[in-house]
Amino acid sequence: MAPTPVGTPAPPTAPGGRPDPAATPDPTATADPTASPDPAASADPTATPLGFGVGARLTASVMTEDYARVLTGILSRLDDTGLVHETGDVSTYVGGHESQLQRYLIDLAEDLARTEHHASLAVTLSRGCPGEVACELPGGAGPRSTEVPAPRRTGRYATAEWALYPLADQVSADGTAPDHMRDIYAAIDHARDLGTFRGSAHFVTRLEGDIGDVIATAVAGWLLVGRSVQHVTSHLTLSLNSPSHEVRELDGATR
Repeated sequence: MAPTPVGTPAPPTAPGGRPDPAATPDPTATADPTASPDPAASADPTATPLGFGVGARLTASVMTEDYARVLTGILSRLDDTGLVHETGDVSTYVGGHESQLQRYLIDLAEDLARTEHHASLAVTLSRGCPGEVACELPGGAGPRSTEVPAPRRTGRYATAEWALYPLADQVSADGTAPDHMRDIYAAIDHARDLGTFRGSAHFVTRLEGDIGDVIATAVAGWLLVGRSVQHVTSHLTLSLNSPSHEVRELDGATR
């Protein structure tokens, strides 16, 4: 279920150690995401996140009878500064700068975990989709290079399954040939560096660790590949407060 988020102004000091977005504005973020793009900026589709089709689709689920109340309460408290969102009966779309998307996803997952109910969060990230980017340049808009945002640790544990799809179909401007597995392995190496990599399974990579680190792993891989590939998508499904988490931790403590 994906109820309509009801945005509320962020408090001067955000709870849980979260940075106050008003105190640390993102100079690359769109001031008014719903406004018409500047004609000068629109000449370069990579210049703005919304112009480049940067966004996510997400579905949150909470295993409790009053899930609707829990979800609407969480969503009403989230800081959606600089982001646009649309909700349907399957998922919610959130669009905006990559760093703000990561902040929003970590905040959402942390709040889901703090309900203490078993919950899951399914996320699809996309940037540079030709269907989203209006560009008449030969070869398309090209990649968009963005700094990888640092994780914000939450103190809450998550397991996740992650898949990354570099949708390269032509030689880049510098002559680099498309190589999906090269880019995917580089992203997995980055997950190892972050300490969240736990192994490979059918069609996915297993991640475990702090919610902030797990989400940052997926976002980092998405952005790193996006430095050389225009259209990149990524799927991430998180499990929070699963009964199996406690069992596994207890098993590990008795070994």
